[in-house]
Amino acid sequence: MLHQNYALTFTQIGVLHFVFQVTASLLQPAVGFVTDKRPMFRLATIGMGASLLGLVILAFATQYWVLLLAAASIGIGSSIFHPDSSRNARAASGGRYGFAQSLFQVGGNTGSAIGPLLAAYVVLPFGQSSIAWFSVLALTGMVLLWNVGSWAKALHAQRSSGPKAKAPESALPHRKVVIVIGILALLVFSKYLYLASLTSYYTFFLIERFGVSVRDSQLLLFVFLGAVALGTFAGGPIGDRIGRKAVIWVSILGALPFTLALPYANLFWTAVLSAIIGVVLASAFSAIIVYAQQLVPNRVGMISGLFFGFAFGVAGVGAAFLGMVADAKGILFVYHVCAFLPLIGLVTVFLPADNAIRRR
Repeated sequence: MLHQNYALTFTQIGVLHFVFQVTASLLQPAVGFVTDKRPMFRLATIGMGASLLGLVILAFATQYWVLLLAAASIGIGSSIFHPDSSRNARAASGGRYGFAQSLFQVGGNTGSAIGPLLAAYVVLPFGQSSIAWFSVLALTGMVLLWNVGSWAKALHAQRSSGPKAKAPESALPHRKVVIVIGILALLVFSKYLYLASLTSYYTFFLIERFGVSVRDSQLLLFVFLGAVALGTFAGGPIGDRIGRKAVIWVSILGALPFTLALPYANLFWTAVLSAIIGVVLASAFSAIIVYAQQLVPNRVGMISGLFFGFAFGVAGVGAAFLGMVADAKGILFVYHVCAFLPLIGLVTVFLPADNAIRRR
């Protein structure tokens, strides 16, 4: 709708996505670092408030720069929300860290999956201003997060009143930790750059390649994003059982045959392959987060912020770059090139085994 109403190029669409993702990424490690040292139990509520403001601005924007402002406001809300919420999810896990991380993340993925349905059945028929209706959800989120903050504050007070436990240490030397974090970041890069190509441009690919309607393209995008939600939920519990490294291996490299086939498939098989790719690729992220948290056990918030922030940053920069490539070479060219990104999954071989990184 924005593409048509504002006569946007693919590059402008990419920049819009870039502004959201980069503002969603830049603050996250800093927020995590600060709150690891000094918890702030109402911070997530403030973050949701920033997202609410962004929704209202987006609903009534009339110029491109106002769209960018709305995207930035929603992104800032995301950057404040994720590190603290990830820490709370781990605190509530009862030791099932992978399950808790997946359950937390699948909320976001489910919301992303429902987004295209809301676009197809609410925003397209009723217009851009109808986006403001969804601010009710953000307001509800603020109330819920206030209560979560109260729970976290009580838990923190309970733990602070007991005997002081020694801070857990990493099982690996500092230099090795830095190298492993770099490898994990490279894996996140491959995963989220490919996901950016589908999240940002899949509807345009379907319209250009198969001539489907905007509404049908949104429904097919819902199928893909629903598969991402399913994969996110599955990855954590499976990692609890068989180990994070095994999940990372299968998730990143296992998507390769399907990404290579996607540009050559008909409409039916495109829908099927996109769903398989969504499930397989998405299963890695919760495993990567928990693996990194075990690697640096005394910096849970900072690690969560670093990886969520890096993931959003890659998606933002990738969306902007892929938009320029699509303008220059065509949208089909983008999918032929991105098909090879899962090959980066081969670097998983350099990750230490799970039992080598568990805390002392």
